[in-house]
Amino acid sequence: VAKGAAASKGAVLPVIASPSVAAELGDGPRELSTPAGDLTVRVAGVVPRTAAVPDSDFLIVDAASLTRKQTTTLLVTGASPDAKALRAAARQAGEGFSVRLRSEERAAYVDTPLQKGAWAIYAAAIAAGAGYALIAVLLSLLRTAPERTALLSRLRTMGLTSRQGRRLLGLESLPQALLAAFGGVLVGWATIALLAPGVDLLGLALSAGPGSTALDTAPLRADPWSLTLPALGVVVLTAAVAAVQAWWAGRRGPINELRSGDPR
Repeated sequence: VAKGAAASKGAVLPVIASPSVAAELGDGPRELSTPAGDLTVRVAGVVPRTAAVPDSDFLIVDAASLTRKQTTTLLVTGASPDAKALRAAARQAGEGFSVRLRSEERAAYVDTPLQKGAWAIYAAAIAAGAGYALIAVLLSLLRTAPERTALLSRLRTMGLTSRQGRRLLGLESLPQALLAAFGGVLVGWATIALLAPGVDLLGLALSAGPGSTALDTAPLRADPWSLTLPALGVVVLTAAVAAVQAWWAGRRGPINELRSGDPR
């Protein structure tokens, strides 16, 4: 069929079909009865999906070869299409025309109740984890506070300065903090690796929108910064608490801590 010319009766039109439709039609010519007219088609190519029909079977035919042309959809692409200008042009073309932008459809998936709920649970988990870490560090340092204060006081009588005392307490608590941070990163990475096969982020983010099953899956993966930053926060928190403890012990003075007969 010449370009732009209607197909004559009995002419075979080359078409592009989805895999299932191509398997149904076969390799030879097939006669079809459609609202656009009776056609004799032959599959010339197979593609798994198109931008117009991403989640169902389809058959692409040259509209110029149809006996009863029915223009239904015009696909337009560009860097930044002007929605107002497109809608104005559609209104000028007549009634019954509408304009839908992919960017607007994607924006409908943002800030859904499911996303807000997931973010609230994530934020609550972060706050609870930070609170437990702070309580654990404070209880650990408070339990050993008398021994550390007495040791710092004895060293100050031997010429240890306040800055050296703070540095000593910080270095003393650093190995445990680093071990806890490394263990937290390792446990977090292992948890994500174990849960990844059963968690699909696409279903969580786009469950409210139609046609999400035709898109690729979004597997759960470990983010290095999300694992590293909380671990560094534990180390910084431990160093800060140790520095405060050294500063408080320095204010009290060694005489109040080193009393005669003190079992410490």
